[in-house]
Amino acid sequence: MARWAYVNGRYLPHPQARVHIEDRGFQFADGVYEVVGVVEGRMVDREGHIARLLRSLGELRMAMPVTLAVLDLIMRELIRRNGVRNGHIYLQITRGVAPRDFKFPKNARPTLVMTTRDVGKFATPAQLENGVSVITIPDIRWLRRDIKSVALLPNVLGKQQAVEAGAFEAWQVDGDGMVNEGCSSNAWIVTADGTLVTRQTDHLILAGITRASMLTLAESAGIKVEIRRFSVAEAYAAREAFLSSATTFAMPITRIDGRAIGDGKPGPVARRLRSAYFEVVCGQPS
Repeated sequence: MARWAYVNGRYLPHPQARVHIEDRGFQFADGVYEVVGVVEGRMVDREGHIARLLRSLGELRMAMPVTLAVLDLIMRELIRRNGVRNGHIYLQITRGVAPRDFKFPKNARPTLVMTTRDVGKFATPAQLENGVSVITIPDIRWLRRDIKSVALLPNVLGKQQAVEAGAFEAWQVDGDGMVNEGCSSNAWIVTADGTLVTRQTDHLILAGITRASMLTLAESAGIKVEIRRFSVAEAYAAREAFLSSATTFAMPITRIDGRAIGDGKPGPVARRLRSAYFEVVCGQPS
């Protein structure tokens, strides 16, 4: 099956999808993006992702290039054309094409591009059975992480560091030794007394849409939750840990910086939340 992309009003074969060399997303990382999960052909948490997209655009004083109704139609059509069953849709909006200058251009039209990816399975059997590992790294990003900006170079460097360490993800840590979030995920631990802990949202982390859904599911399940910062030392001593994102859902973590977490196996809270999430999304656990 041919793979299709969307670029500024046109559906194009993926190899032919192009933007201008003076697009401000390329020149300045002057743009935002969203990743929406697709499960059994259906978009997951779409409303939350679109709301966050609009907030990011507003924070950068950037215009929405199409109406929300049109955006929804484009997303659904691209999923249909690409036959996506389990995967995600990626959309990016930049300030548009203009001669290279730092100040906002007066008449540029925003650029809208979309692509999809079908992953087949969201996690390998080994990942679900054994969990994944993370490393901790210094957080070197800018101070407006609440904006889902395409300026992701620190995240790229962190992900590469994780790969070279044989880890799945890198948790970014502030100068006080407190965990902010992963390079592309939110961070969670379960304390010795069974309390689920995740950092509060503010300008220093991205407000994860899957994170919000997990909090709702935890409340429904009667799991005690604390919204607060936690340290790397507290994570080492946790009963269990996991990460969440639009493409990993609740992924159990069994090692941090080479140290086994809890009994070194995926914990019941992560398993329960992952199963509950899939039951809500498609009526069956995964």
